[in-house]
Amino acid sequence: MTGDLLQMAGVVIDVVYRIRALPRAGDEAEVLSTSVLPGGGFNAMAAARRAGMTVRHGGRLGTGPFAELAVRAMQAEGIALPKGRLAGQDQGICTVLVDDHGERTFIGGDGANGQVDAAWLADIGLGGVGTVLVSGYALAYPGSGPALGPWLAGLPQSVTLVFDPSAAVIRVPRTLLAAVGGRADWITANADEAAVLHPQATPEVAAAALARGRRGGALVRLGAGGCILATDHAPPEHLAGLEVRAVDTNGAGDAHTGWFIAGLADGLSPRDAALRANAAAALSTTRPGPATAPTRAELDAFLAAHAAPATPPDGG
Repeated sequence: MTGDLLQMAGVVIDVVYRIRALPRAGDEAEVLSTSVLPGGGFNAMAAARRAGMTVRHGGRLGTGPFAELAVRAMQAEGIALPKGRLAGQDQGICTVLVDDHGERTFIGGDGANGQVDAAWLADIGLGGVGTVLVSGYALAYPGSGPALGPWLAGLPQSVTLVFDPSAAVIRVPRTLLAAVGGRADWITANADEAAVLHPQATPEVAAAALARGRRGGALVRLGAGGCILATDHAPPEHLAGLEVRAVDTNGAGDAHTGWFIAGLADGLSPRDAALRANAAAALSTTRPGPATAPTRAELDAFLAAHAAPATPPDGG
């Protein structure tokens, strides 16, 4: 693949509750199971790594038990870790509720992952890096956004910048959003995030607006509906998703982003990369957990099974 992926969005720990249904205010949910897993910036890194890409983490890591969980998970995936830890702070936590339909509701707060200053960024080498990925969370945190924004805006043109606005985009200062958004080669957002950036626009219109003037373009993710791909030189195209029985949508957008980046690095056209990303995201929803992106072999088998004609009933 062409160039490494450098992830600048921090890793948090997801405390996941699988529940029967969301409770009303003041009520208690019926909890079916619980788990504590790495999430946040980890999810897209794991997806790209499983797709065969070399991945580096550029965010901060703390020194507490959640940080150790994050480190072990990244080491298991073969993700290169940054040097040094931020003493006295653990990783941020995200509490996730996943209902019987696989939909997630969440709240979160930052820790060491939300602390990035100019000195930290100055020590990050870009040798071998082909793509930098950042989310709106890293820009929204007051301890990282002010330093990270100018650094991203000043990236050399040899590096592709992919920006995922995320649910935190509404909290990103407008000047910071303009600087990073203006430098981004690709923007990948879900439909709600695209609507924040372009209110009253349909997903197709938002995708076209987000792609305008970019070296790459824009993706608007539609969940089970696939995604809309737009570039500056081609109209938006709806790329359908694959039908699966979803059990957990947590991390599906990150699976899509990681696989899309890996596809581009592997020399695929944006359209082919997006189609594979659609399939990877769909497959990820059939498994419980936030970082459930498939490996390359698993995705190839999944696509082959969906491409095969249905077996005719007995008698023809």
